[in-house]
Amino acid sequence: MTDVFPAQWQETLTGEMLLLSLLGQIAYKFPDNKERGWFQSLIDEDVFAEAPFSAERDDVKAGLEVLQKWVEAGLSDETLKLMQVDYTSLFIGSADIIAPPWGSVYLSDSRLMFQEKTLEVRNWYRRFGLQSEKLYSEPDDHIGLELAFLAHLAKLGVQAIDEEDQEQFVALLDAQRNFMSEHILRWAPRFCEKVIAGAKTDLYRGMALLIRGALFDLAELLGLEITEFSK
Repeated sequence: MTDVFPAQWQETLTGEMLLLSLLGQIAYKFPDNKERGWFQSLIDEDVFAEAPFSAERDDVKAGLEVLQKWVEAGLSDETLKLMQVDYTSLFIGSADIIAPPWGSVYLSDSRLMFQEKTLEVRNWYRRFGLQSEKLYSEPDDHIGLELAFLAHLAKLGVQAIDEEDQEQFVALLDAQRNFMSEHILRWAPRFCEKVIAGAKTDLYRGMALLIRGALFDLAELLGLEITEFSK
């Protein structure tokens, strides 16, 4: 809510930044041997013991329980292979891909990528000083990138609080609200449903539960009516 004194938002925005940044990376990184150390660090640091944001949300609680099973199983060679198979079938497989991670697939009647909605998202990134590392070779509206963008806006919001810049703080909350209502909330809930139903590993099922819970919680904090986006 933009009429709340900024200091009351510092903890909320910091938690949002940490959680959405983490979820964005899980959704974006292919779990190969190059990234194995990063995934192992999630286990070693027990990052799923609690959530820094939306901790009271039912989806988040359920997601943490699922992710703890992944943590307890450990990252063996077999587990890593199962993660690779799951990631491929869910997100980068053939024509029967289970849960396409690009917003344009859900928002375009033709289900094609690099369409108008993709360009709109790219312009959002540029407006706030970001650019996809794989510009022109991968759609900008990947779920991992959109979550990272929200985390970036939250980080800028924290900076505005630190600098006591009320005008910038309000503008950044408005940016989050508009980006969510215009883009990520219009497709991410369907993406999460597909992942929850189709995932074969606890990592990606838990990830989807956390994403859905965190986005709906953030939407409510920003004054959005989530029933509009829940299907």
